[in-house]
Amino acid sequence: MQDLKNLKSGSDIRGIAIGENINLTNDAVKSIAMAFVKFLEKKKNIEIKNQTIAVGHDSRLSGERLTDIFINGLVLSGANVYYCGLCSTPAMSMAPKILSCSASVEITASHHPKEYNGFKFFDSNGGLSQENIEEILNIASNEFYPKFSSQGTVRNLDLMKKYSEILRNMIKKEFNEKLPLKNLKIVIDASNGAGGFFADILQKLGADISGSSLLNPDGNFPVHAPNPENSESINYLKKISIENKADLGIIFDSDVDRCFFIDENGKNITKNRLIALVSKLVLKEHPGSVIITDSVTSDNLKNFIEKNGGYQFREKRGYNNIISAARIMNKDEKICFLAIETSGHAAFEENNFKDDGAYLAAKIIIKLAKLKKQNKKLSDEISDFQDAKEAKEIRIPLENKDQIEKNLKNFKDNYKKILGCSLDEDTPEGVRLNFNLKNRKGWCLLRPSAHDMSLVLNIESDTDGGMQKILQDISIFDVVK
Repeated sequence: MQDLKNLKSGSDIRGIAIGENINLTNDAVKSIAMAFVKFLEKKKNIEIKNQTIAVGHDSRLSGERLTDIFINGLVLSGANVYYCGLCSTPAMSMAPKILSCSASVEITASHHPKEYNGFKFFDSNGGLSQENIEEILNIASNEFYPKFSSQGTVRNLDLMKKYSEILRNMIKKEFNEKLPLKNLKIVIDASNGAGGFFADILQKLGADISGSSLLNPDGNFPVHAPNPENSESINYLKKISIENKADLGIIFDSDVDRCFFIDENGKNITKNRLIALVSKLVLKEHPGSVIITDSVTSDNLKNFIEKNGGYQFREKRGYNNIISAARIMNKDEKICFLAIETSGHAAFEENNFKDDGAYLAAKIIIKLAKLKKQNKKLSDEISDFQDAKEAKEIRIPLENKDQIEKNLKNFKDNYKKILGCSLDEDTPEGVRLNFNLKNRKGWCLLRPSAHDMSLVLNIESDTDGGMQKILQDISIFDVVK
């Protein structure tokens, strides 16, 4: 039996589904499906006869094959299936509640190239943990599946219609009018993924969406990668936003769990700027809130959050990490109302900390519409936020965990050799160094990747040319190539 443990990618399962190096084979997919049924029975105490599992997928070319095989594995195990077709991950995460089913699965590889695909799993409590994914893959790799006495059934359901109505009502309830977005020009780039539905929501609320692009699903992703962080992707959104004189440009990844924006001036609202904007929005609604972010946020962002009456708490990179931290923090008392990553993942307490790009976009559109009525602009909200002058991310492939740990230790043990450098004791992962010289004010963070055997070096500088000087400073460490 194939060892499937290497398909684990954080709190997802991910592999290659197209080409010569396929590891998401039919047998592997079937085993994962049957293992999920076993997992729900063993760990969640849901008898197989009572299991109904919703399944959806994004626009990937391998989506139909994987969906057919996965559903077949579920049915052979005795579970019933709600087949939801083309769906966003956030919609699938809500399926247990919306459809009153025991669990759900989105077949997607998010922002990765077209040859990849994978699985995101949810139960009534939200996304499964990394430990849950390990358990499913252990079951899939080691257990023999006998022939079950009775097979499950498959029923087709339109989940996206129900989910779209929730978002539409969310926007409408903020305004006492039928077409609250009638004076807004909004450009959507759905990256040829599952996000085209959002343009339809906005149009029905009166927005002018002409100029929107890549709304139709196409797993070849012919124009740009389905990744908002990709410079080619965000530049494409910027181009069509400026050409159409849009009040707002929005780009989704293929499964719509994250997004970035372009403001009315054609300026990026991404990474730290996005967190600044959403933090200010939340802090107006919930003064004094803790804002949980990932580890690679800037010092300028921390200052901005505090200036607006909030408190920043940095957590390990990974959207499940920040969401878990928020739920733990709020166990006894609600003190955190936003968990958000620089990658564009965002989860609000009011939405039960669901990771949802379309919900984030709806929140920002509501704010934009209200500002428009006051003759104000979205950019005004973060006009006093200071961007870093320079920023860069470098990935450093290594062979094993021992090399990763050795290099991190070396990085930490020798930082005192660098003039004007201090160790940040509060970083939640890796080693973060602060630089405080006139020609190199900034920081760097060396951390393990959550998805592969590598280290990731993030650098920001608040002085021109400072990033290169920081790179030269840390070149004393062998890991920095």
